[in-house]
Amino acid sequence: MFKNQKIIELASVLAGPLTGTFFAELGATVIKIENKLTDGDVTRAWRLPTESREKPISAYYSAANYGKESLLLDVTDASDYKTLINHVKDADIVITNYKPGTARKLKLDYDDLKQYNPSLIYAALTGFGGDDSRPAFDVVLQAETGFMFMNGERGRDPVKMPVALIDVLAAHHLKEAILCAIINKLSTGEGKHIKVSLYESALASLANQATNWLMERHIPQPMGTQHPNIAPYGDMYRTMDGKLLVLAIGSDQQFENLCSLLGIEIDEFATNAQRLANRAALNSKISECMVQKVSDYWVAELELRNIPYGIVKNMQEVFQEDTAKKTLLFEVVEGVETVRVKTALI
Repeated sequence: MFKNQKIIELASVLAGPLTGTFFAELGATVIKIENKLTDGDVTRAWRLPTESREKPISAYYSAANYGKESLLLDVTDASDYKTLINHVKDADIVITNYKPGTARKLKLDYDDLKQYNPSLIYAALTGFGGDDSRPAFDVVLQAETGFMFMNGERGRDPVKMPVALIDVLAAHHLKEAILCAIINKLSTGEGKHIKVSLYESALASLANQATNWLMERHIPQPMGTQHPNIAPYGDMYRTMDGKLLVLAIGSDQQFENLCSLLGIEIDEFATNAQRLANRAALNSKISECMVQKVSDYWVAELELRNIPYGIVKNMQEVFQEDTAKKTLLFEVVEGVETVRVKTALI
């Protein structure tokens, strides 16, 4: 789909590299420029305690770098800088994640590079946007944008999401912006200077939690897996074989189907408002029923009645599923057999 596109990736860690990987999956030539002075992308060394120190790359690095040509350069060296510029001259897209001011200092900002390639699409990722040069690792953004405050259990300290989700979301926003720029370029021939910050991407992803505050002045509180507007939604129940089953009841009809299955009287739980107000009593009744049968029984019965549910699975269980296996991409990188989940799901 993008076989004629050449992308220069001047980005490290996760958000920028995930963006480059997306286009590599779709056939683009992606040249990943890594810092020779620091032995490349810092995530090369982000190994699990069980990972071999002999391997040149980590599993973390592999997650965000697929189908790329890696080139180690010191862009402060005149010869290496020239090598980079030669690649930029016939590139379609450049992806960066420099701190504010760093790209200018290195002569790698948009104004510098468009001299060599006027139709270049220059996609810049920053942490907080503007001239804010604070280091912007994902957990910092989760804290600063409200995600951590509302994540976790009641009465306990805030909890970060176990995936660097702000990076992932920012990568999606950057991809969208690049695709829009490509469409514009097809009709006008013009390049674009795109700017996406992790901070703004995080804010844009707050969705209903943001509007709950903006419209109703409700500050979202930690609720574990529960939903502030719907019940039972995110509520979990243990089955006879020790599995945790989560329900996502989004309508009165689904709740009626659930009550019919469990033999629960609707009465005080007829409306969503009543279910929210009497959540503890409702969960007690559902729990008493769920623990009497094994998970396979409930899966079959819930599917039969079109009741949304999920079984809480660990990573091994997730990738035992045939559907999950079909999303995997394999590649040998610098002698290391790697595998990751594809990001271009088309």
